[in-house]
Amino acid sequence: MTSAYIDANRANWDQRATLHAARDGSGYGVQRYVADIEALSDVVRFDQRLLGDITGLRAVHLQCHIGTDTLSLARLGARVNGLDFSENAVTEARHLAAEAGADVDFVQADVRDAAAVLPRGEFDLVYTGIGALCWLPSITEWAAVVSDLLAPGGTLHIREGHPVLWSLNEELPGLVPTFPYFEQTAPLEWDDAGTYVEVSAPLTATRTYEWNHGLGEIVTALLDRGLRLDALVEHDSVPWEALPGRMTMRADGEWALTEQPSVIPLSYTIRASKPA
Repeated sequence: MTSAYIDANRANWDQRATLHAARDGSGYGVQRYVADIEALSDVVRFDQRLLGDITGLRAVHLQCHIGTDTLSLARLGARVNGLDFSENAVTEARHLAAEAGADVDFVQADVRDAAAVLPRGEFDLVYTGIGALCWLPSITEWAAVVSDLLAPGGTLHIREGHPVLWSLNEELPGLVPTFPYFEQTAPLEWDDAGTYVEVSAPLTATRTYEWNHGLGEIVTALLDRGLRLDALVEHDSVPWEALPGRMTMRADGEWALTEQPSVIPLSYTIRASKPA
């Protein structure tokens, strides 16, 4: 049954990719990456201090979508591969990289198959951005892929929405945990014609399936694969309006709770390394 869930998610993300890559100012506003050769995505810029100097590193961006973060990593000096399960996303990512004059390779594959289609044990950096892990049914399976891809001494860098945030019901007043915090076998099912940025048309492949993963489950999965935890930083902001009507955008483009912004974590950054 899991394959049916993934197929439904892929159909949804195929449509999102086309809309997110629009050149009319909607979606991700990708024209800014072409107009400004130094433009970085807000997600990469936010975490640049924790990311450190990546000049010359061989990197792979898992679940790269249309490649804005991938392109940003390349602009910071890494030699980057991007991987995504959506054919449309990979097509749009290649188009953007070509327009921006960036040397980035993109591969279409399910992240669970990444170690079968990319060189094993050869990446200095495995990178994953916001809104990726919730589409994966098993965090232990993901951690195994990360370990298989990393070279000895290599680093995983992930910025993600916090599992506390994913457990909240945005339609209820207050901050009410409604959905599972811990990983469950059965996914949460959603039916929504919208997306998290302004787009020019509604989605028609509206049904999606998601899995939450507790922060302890994520860290433990990495430790069990032999990785060392180097940093775990929780943040009181996210790069999109995750709780509409209850958040305020800050000067850095991040969204935080308007009232009591320090009451819960909204995202986190993990850095973990594979022993040399």
